[in-house]
Amino acid sequence: MCSRLAIVFALLVAGCPSRRTTNPRELPTPTVQVGSCGQPGKDGVMGASPKLDRADRDLNGDGVVETITVDRARCDSDGNCYWNVFVLPAASSTDCARYVGTFQGTALETLPGKGEDNMRDIRAYWNQSGGRMRLESYQFARGGYRIVDSLMCRRASDDKLECMDEPR
Repeated sequence: MCSRLAIVFALLVAGCPSRRTTNPRELPTPTVQVGSCGQPGKDGVMGASPKLDRADRDLNGDGVVETITVDRARCDSDGNCYWNVFVLPAASSTDCARYVGTFQGTALETLPGKGEDNMRDIRAYWNQSGGRMRLESYQFARGGYRIVDSLMCRRASDDKLECMDEPR
């Protein structure tokens, strides 16, 4: 029975034409796992000779900013970068800075929603060719940020974004 289902599935998949017109983008691998101790400016998605910049923000409302670092040398020609997020320990703690994920985009926006540990939801804007843009929403869960929503958009003539949230 299982082999028949596997054969039917293989035939169905083989018969479906691919609609992909571009090659997928290769995602870089962070130097540490989400939830692990890390060093901001060294760990996350970083190159061999990083050109560091920071965009620190208080993401959980505790009055202490979370460290967000980017290696500008890893950004592409459209300005898309990999923003590494670290939660710093309390001043009295002997704990380490925890790597909690990487946002992918040219710009970041905090959203009103919150995930676990009171961490703010984040939206990242990734520029693509032909005036298109991918919006990815991140939410904090189980010790790290994860993508929970992705929208394809294009810039209209009035400079507004037209997004497609359902397949046509």
